Amino acid sequence: MAHKTACQGFTLIEVLIATILVGLSIAALVGANSSFTMANGAGTDLSTAEFLVEQIRELTTLLPVVDPAVAAGTRVTVLGPESGEILATYDDVDDFDGASFSPPIGANKTVLTEFAAFSQQVTVDKVSPSNLDLVVADTFDSAFVRVTVRVLQNGRQVVSASWIRARY
Repeated sequence: MAHKTACQGFTLIEVLIATILVGLSIAALVGANSSFTMANGAGTDLSTAEFLVEQIRELTTLLPVVDPAVAAGTRVTVLGPESGEILATYDDVDDFDGASFSPPIGANKTVLTEFAAFSQQVTVDKVSPSNLDLVVADTFDSAFVRVTVRVLQNGRQVVSASWIRARY
């Protein structure tokens, strides 16, 4: 009696299905890698923006809130730099009201050219002593100001941070 030996191997359809599954797996990995790269880039941008906010916070931390030449008890009616003042001569926090730095600056007032795609916008608002969320008119004599720094990258806001400073 003759024995028939069975053919040991894959059929063409099995090979085709395996090739399709491997191809789909590779496509999924490439897509995931692209997503991870984009998420990493966004994280880097956010980290850089937070760094730039901290540079302004460090720069203004030891400065008085209003011009040191203003006598104690005198009402400060206008926030912003005094006439003719430039960044190098800013000597109080209110000088930064309305300031925009592009490229951004560091805590020692130097320009950070390596971050040229970013800019810092600073706002200083007087706030009500009884409600620190309420902005009051510049003519109101408040003991508190809120400093807000917005960091933009190519004109798009990345982060905004605020903190309260006491005038006295």
